[in-house]
Amino acid sequence: MKIFCVGRNYTEHAKELNNEVPDAPVIFMKPATALLKDNKPFYFPDFTKDLHYETEIVLRIGKNGKNIEEKFATKYIDAVTVGIDFTARDLQSKQKAKGLPWEISKAFDQSAVVGKWIPVTEIKKLNHINFCMYQNKTLKQKGNTKDLIFPMEKVISYISSFFTLQKGDLLFTGTPVGVGQVNIGDKIEAFIENDSLLEFEIK
Repeated sequence: MKIFCVGRNYTEHAKELNNEVPDAPVIFMKPATALLKDNKPFYFPDFTKDLHYETEIVLRIGKNGKNIEEKFATKYIDAVTVGIDFTARDLQSKQKAKGLPWEISKAFDQSAVVGKWIPVTEIKKLNHINFCMYQNKTLKQKGNTKDLIFPMEKVISYISSFFTLQKGDLLFTGTPVGVGQVNIGDKIEAFIENDSLLEFEIK
């Protein structure tokens, strides 16, 4: 199982981090050990003092594919959920300043949190999904997949031109504006439309 993530896929989020809006999908990966599911608690790592949440729509791949055409791309999705891409922002900034890879800030254990899966057949419009996240019952992020710079079809086709997509692979599609810090004791809850699919505590 591979975990693919798309960076800077919402214009306003790219701007809030002073990043250029990309002209092609920005792809990075996380190992299977990054996965955290079933509403298990997230344990704050001791190597960062600036841990950020990034709320995203997550796709699950339902069958193998390579060099997938955009017009067929959605046929490779079998389920959708909402997730958190955790980022050690202080580590990321240090690595980027040195021109070094920043996997240590993105791909660490439990950094890819996913909620309850919804079969894709129950999603009316993949490119019009409302989602949001609350931190301690305060709304922190909300987005809609219609605002993706690179829609799901484009991202799936692009990734599959480099990597074979396999059943069970996950794809984090990008985060909207509003990323911020988490602290020990925080409670996170995330929704698709009005359905609470993810709820966990930072310990």
